[in-house]
This record gives sequence, C-alpha cells and structure tokens, in this order.
Amino acid sequence: MADYSAYQRGPGQTFYPQHAHTRNLPTRVRSPTNSGRILFNPDTPSPSRSPGPQSPQQFGMFNQGHGHQGHNVMMNGGANHQRYAMQMNLGKPFQHNQNHQHHSHAHQQHQEHTGATHTGQYNHQHTASSGGISNVQPHFATTHLQNGTPGSVNSGLSKPPNEHWAEQLQLAQRAREMTQSHSHARNHPSVNKNVVAGTTNGNQKEADKEERNRPVALTTEVAQANNPWTVLDFGGQNLKVVTSALFQYTFLTKLYLNCNKLTSLPAEIGCLRSLTHLDISLNELRYLPPEIGMLVNLKQLLLFDNHLDVLPYDLGSLYQLEMLGIEGNPIPEDLKSITVEHGTTELIKHFRENAPGPPPPTERDWIVLDDVTDSAQETVSALSYNILCDKYCTQSQYGYTPSGALAWDHRRDTILAELRERNADIVCLQEIDQESFNDYFRASLAHDDYKGFFWPKTRAKTMAEREARLVDGCAIFYKNSKYILLDKQLIDFANTAINRPDMKGEHDIFNRVMPRDDIAVVAFLENRMTGSRLIVGNVHVFWNPAYRDVKLVQVAILMEGITRLANKWAKFPACTEKGMYRYTNGDGEDGKETPDVTQEPGPSLEYAEGSQIPLVLCGDFNSLPDSGVYDLIVQGSVSNSHSDLGSRKYGNFTRDGISHPFSLKSSYSAIGEMAFTNYTPGFVGVLDYIWYSTNTLQVVGLLGDINKEYLKRVPGFPNYHFPSDHVALYAQYIVKGRKERKVVEPDFGPGRDRDRRN
Repeated sequence: MADYSAYQRGPGQTFYPQHAHTRNLPTRVRSPTNSGRILFNPDTPSPSRSPGPQSPQQFGMFNQGHGHQGHNVMMNGGANHQRYAMQMNLGKPFQHNQNHQHHSHAHQQHQEHTGATHTGQYNHQHTASSGGISNVQPHFATTHLQNGTPGSVNSGLSKPPNEHWAEQLQLAQRAREMTQSHSHARNHPSVNKNVVAGTTNGNQKEADKEERNRPVALTTEVAQANNPWTVLDFGGQNLKVVTSALFQYTFLTKLYLNCNKLTSLPAEIGCLRSLTHLDISLNELRYLPPEIGMLVNLKQLLLFDNHLDVLPYDLGSLYQLEMLGIEGNPIPEDLKSITVEHGTTELIKHFRENAPGPPPPTERDWIVLDDVTDSAQETVSALSYNILCDKYCTQSQYGYTPSGALAWDHRRDTILAELRERNADIVCLQEIDQESFNDYFRASLAHDDYKGFFWPKTRAKTMAEREARLVDGCAIFYKNSKYILLDKQLIDFANTAINRPDMKGEHDIFNRVMPRDDIAVVAFLENRMTGSRLIVGNVHVFWNPAYRDVKLVQVAILMEGITRLANKWAKFPACTEKGMYRYTNGDGEDGKETPDVTQEPGPSLEYAEGSQIPLVLCGDFNSLPDSGVYDLIVQGSVSNSHSDLGSRKYGNFTRDGISHPFSLKSSYSAIGEMAFTNYTPGFVGVLDYIWYSTNTLQVVGLLGDINKEYLKRVPGFPNYHFPSDHVALYAQYIVKGRKERKVVEPDFGPGRDRDRRN
C-alpha cells in the first residue's frame, strides 16, 4: 500500500505531493540579483513608438494609420512584391533580385550600402548573397561579435560532426549577417525567392500510435486562418525593452527580436503560445524566463550570440522544437556537447527528464454557495473525474510531460490520493480500464468504505480477455455505509440506435453513430438511513469535434434511457434489507458491553414518477457550454433544426426534435462554469460537468479552479501534480424535503351543517 502521508495537510497547506519528483540536480546558475527587468523608457525605440518618419519602423504593427494590404505583404507576403519593396525602402539589390529571380545574375554578390548603418563592432563591410543562406565565409572573428561573446570551440572545425550542428553553425552565420532593420522581412520568400527552408535536426518525432480521444485545437493553424498577418519583425531596432502590449498579440506565429540590445525577456513571453519561430539572437540576454517553456509550438528558437550561461529546465516542455540555436553563448560544455553530438531533441529531452518541475499549487478553493444550517439535513456529494487511461497516456501525445509523470504507477497513486482526500459520497470515473478497476481502485477504495461497479466500452466484447482488460470504460463508486445499490444498468449508444424502429435504414446511424463504442452507466441507490433514493449517471461521450451530431444523438439516447429507467424505478418496491453486516459490540474498559449507537434504517420513500427521484449526472461530455448537448440537458429540449444536427437523418430526433422530462442544471453554472476542465497546449476548455435535478437537489458547495499563478509555468496536463489532462469536479448538495400534499375537504357553505343535523 502506498504511503500517502505526503498528502496530509493542515490549514493553508496542499494535498499535492511536495516532493513528487526528486533528482540530484546540479546547482543552477542564477541571474545576478541586480538584473531586474528594465522599466520602460519613453525615449527608447519600442514597438509602440516610431523612431522617425524615415525608419522602416513606420510600417510596423503599431502604426495605427496603416492599411491592411501593406500589412499582409510585410508580415506574410503577398502578390504585390514590388509595392512591398517600395514601402520598406529596400536597397536596389533586393528590388533587383525580386524582379529577376530566375536569371543568372540573381546569384551575384552585392556590396550592401543601402541598408541600416552598422553600429558598434559591426562597423565593417561584408558580402551577402541575395539568397537566403550565404556560402561565402563572413569577415567575422571573435572580436566582431556584437557583445564580445566567444564562439563555440566547435565553430572553428573544418567539418562539423553532424548535419544538425552544421545547420546550427550555418544559421548562426546567417544571423550575424542579418544586422539590418527588418532583415527577416527583407528575406521573406515574398521578396527573396531563393530562401530555402531549414532542415530538421535528424530526429524523427514518434507518430501518434493511439487515437487522441480528446478535442484538439491546432492553435498555430487557427491563428493563421483567423488573422490577416501573424509574423512580426522587430530586428535591428536597437530595442532595450519590449512593451507589454506586444504580448497581447497571441496570434503571432513568428517573432523576430534579433540584433537589438535586450538584456531580458518579460515573463509575458509565455502568452504567445502560437509561436513556431522565435529569434532573439545578437542581444545581451543573460537569462531566459522559465515561462519560455509555455511556447510548446516552437519549432525554432534562436539564441545566438547572447550572454546565456544557463538555460532553464522549462525548455524541456518544447517537445516540438527542431532547432535550438545556442552557438555564441557561454553554455556549459556538458549541455553544448549534447546538442553537438545528438541534436536539439536530445537536449530538450535532457531538460524535460531532469526538470525539478514547478512548486506544487495551493489547494483549490472550496466555494460555499449556501450554508447547511441544519445538521439533520440530508446531504450528498459527487465527484467526476476523467483519469486518462494508461494506454492513451503516451509520450507522443504528451511530449511536454516527463516520462516519470506519465508513468501509470505514479498517476494512479496520485489519483487515489485525491479521491481519498475529497471523500465524496459518489465517485464517477471515466477512462478507467478493467484491469485498473479490478486490480487497483476497487481494492484500494474498499479501505475507504467504497463499493463500485464498472463497464468497459463495447469493443471489449469482440476481444480476447487479455486485450479486453485494457479497454477503458466508466465506473461508479459509492459509500457503502451510506447507500445501498438497488440496481445498475448499461446504456450502449450504438446498439440502442441501430435497434430503434425509427432509425432503421438511416445511413447516418450506420456511418456515424454505430462505429462509436461509447457508453453510459446508471446506478439506482437508496440512502440506508433516510430511505431517499438517488439516480447516478456516468457517461463518456464521443470526443471528435467534427461529430457534434453524434454527441447530441448519444446524449439524447442517454436521456431517453434515464427517463425509462427512472419511471421503472419509481415503482421499485421498498427495500427491506438495508442493515449492514457488522461485528458484535465488544466490551468496554469497565467490562461492560459498549452500546450500539447505529441508527436504525428508515423506510424507503415512494415516488409517483421518475422525475421526482433526485438525479446526479456526471461525465466527460466532450462538449462546450455553447453546444447542443448543453442546450438539451439544461433546456430540456432542442429542435429538429438545431445546428449541431445539420442535415443528418436520425429518425424521430431529426423529425420531431429531442426532449427529456428532467429539470437539470450544471452544478458549476452558479459560478459561470469552471475556467477549464481539460488543460493541454492545444485545448483549454470545459468538457466535463456534474448535472443535478433542481426540483430535488440544491447545490451548496463546489471545488474551485486551479491557481492561475501556478498555471503560468505549466503548458499542459498531465504533470507531477495533476495526473490527467482533465481535472476533478466535486460538488455538494442538500436533498430537498418532499412537500406532502394536504387533503383539503371541500367547503359547501352554511348549509353543510344543517344537512348533517337533518
């Protein structure tokens, strides 16, 4: 049995493990204590202040008088290349090249006199090819570097040890040549057709082996599709600070801050999570903020010729990074040798696997919505949690997470610790497989007074027993001392759909609904002491965002199934065997028998119809609050023309609409829903809910959101503190008293007594 003493907490403490991942790490070189971020100087050229009317800066993003057409050309390219060159006041060699790109003289070398004047140690002339990467050796020695940083010992080798390091040196050389203002804009393919794409680092990413059973928003593609420009070049502007306004442009995919005088990057850099390219070469940086690890979409991070003698472990989150440009920095040789010999991917893996991780978060707030003043008032609490099935938790899907945090032994212990800490009356788990249920959770939770049951997804029926044990499904646990299980049922969406008379022959049923093996499980419980009854549902709806119609049909079948079961259970006979087996009372210290203080079970309550039975519906609905699924559950109906159904044909659902008789509400709607229930680099949003019947239950308490400060350095879950990409939902309710109908005798007026006397 695992030791959970680390999870015991007192006031102001947290149950999250304080030392979940201990390693013998070398002492990190910290930045000097006097190297605080420089305050904004109004006289400093910056993205929000133009240096002058003749500067190319006047065409920057913050010029409010620009036209979108010029912007598009500058940032992302366009058809009107000649106009672009005129606006940027480019030198003749650039204009010459763009109009004669296919002629032999396009490869001639031009002496550059028309660009920005070299300053400092760059006060010299050099030859530059009109192509993207020059084959000519530049006239650079160590003293030519902008900040005097010595080059790498490997940079002088006649033959680099491998293709990756050769590319590193080539990019470093190119960075030292691109000292003009907006050099990247000048060399954009829209202007210079000879620019070629960089190669990869020689390490192929592992292809996804498992179906990603959760919605994914490709932030970079979305940013490019929804914005007229996504690339910004502030290179060669002598910037000493970067205004915070820049970090509001979260749609940026490429940002060039090279060849400036920046001594630090603000922590807000972590807000630009759509970035794929970031160039901050040839500055005066001495450290990188740990928030750099939030930029998990980065493919290229160039840091050439700065003063960096340490790199943050947070770089380990950049699992998609293909090139980390470190040449020209006093990086420790052990780290540099990893890059030289094995490439960027191996260095990122080194950081990821050896990172100490962020400090544990503070405990999530308990939000009190209403005080429970009467101690005799019956309450019930419910927890819903998608625990992320082990077979889906792969390094290829969660490349930003250390392998130790993905290990099932660690994750299951952390999950169990949270379940024990919350101590809910009802626990609903999704993505739990049969092996984990039987061999771990059922036995472990039995020590905490839980009983439970489990059903796998329907694909398990077609598999051998060994493979079927790894199929995930849904489980419901309940406090055995408080509730007795009267009945349990499985709702198989696909099987139900194809056997409905109104859906026979519908192609959409066979092509879209039937192939999905998602399920729901429903329990019918009775409180041993009060006799009140409770329906608990647990569901995992299909994940794919492109199948909104399938989600809605699945939930429609779920609500129909619960309605049918509730009406059946309303006629369920009274439970007579509600006592628990227990040991006989022992003798006290004085030799006398200790009294039995166990409360006698109350009689079973009767219900006239199914909608009068308290209902709690938990699950991962894979649907946002603006979805048809949400509308159906809350409003009680959706029309047959709902946008989620589209033009599909689903029998009576698309002929007559969909409805259910329950009055349901999301428990977290009292606080406007949670900030998120699913947290990954590609998707942050609400997918999980606990619904309750408002006519029988009242929500009085909720487990709140995760601390926002903690999230500033966490690009996504799972990690060592949160073992799933989903977070647990937990709510407490009071069971409303039933209003008994009073029998009122009819009053026939004064004549009634007279008639009786006669």
